[in-house]
Amino acid sequence: MSDKEIIKNIRLYLFDMDGTLYLGDRLFDFTKELLEKIRQSGADYLFITNNSSKSVSAYIEKLHRLGIKAVKEDFITSSQATAYYLKKHHPNARLYVCGTQSLKDELKENGFTVTERIDEVDAIVMGFDTELTFKKLEDVCKILLSRDLPYIATNPDYVCPTEYGCVPDCGSVCDMIYNATQKRPAVIGKPQALMPRLAMEMKGASKEHTAVVGDRIYTDIKSGINAGCVSILVMSGETTQEILESSEDKPDLVLESGADILNALCK
Repeated sequence: MSDKEIIKNIRLYLFDMDGTLYLGDRLFDFTKELLEKIRQSGADYLFITNNSSKSVSAYIEKLHRLGIKAVKEDFITSSQATAYYLKKHHPNARLYVCGTQSLKDELKENGFTVTERIDEVDAIVMGFDTELTFKKLEDVCKILLSRDLPYIATNPDYVCPTEYGCVPDCGSVCDMIYNATQKRPAVIGKPQALMPRLAMEMKGASKEHTAVVGDRIYTDIKSGINAGCVSILVMSGETTQEILESSEDKPDLVLESGADILNALCK
């Protein structure tokens, strides 16, 4: 099957955001037309992001600012997936959250108690924390070194791309914690299959007609592979040709950017 045939067969696109549809506050030129064309063709899309520093409402506001219409139902975030996981496996846990206020609020809205009293904690949640302090790092270490309890990370990304380069993400902070405690968290977001599976369940789509589209092999592409979906790597973000060639995980398609999907849909 040709690249064009593979794209034409997709009925549900699961788009990563940073590095795939925009970079920082710069929307890629093709993004708006691509999203419109997908829905005009009778297919659909969702945004799936590992970035747990922002709430869904903050993402909606950002996309609106960039000229993209979006509603709450268009998103599956690692924060939402983490709440889903916690409800299933630790429904009454009191949480210490090393993350932003947005992540804490999302977990509270899902019925969880968030506390800074380390003696009351039943589980730790690590996120992409743009409000990180040394006290949070110290608290997490104190908890992990004193007790064996659920330790969960929203995502494993080492960096978050921006228009000027990259900044440390959740995975980098978890490595700092590992160096101090020798403990690793259970990871919820991509590359795990949970987010793509939740998306397919939400939209009633089969894995054969669903594609995960993203710029990272170790998160985006790996999650598509783990969920049995089509995996589409775009070279508009973090991945270089050298990274692609050295990776054991190979995407079904490699495209320069999402513009190649738009071009295939327009032909």
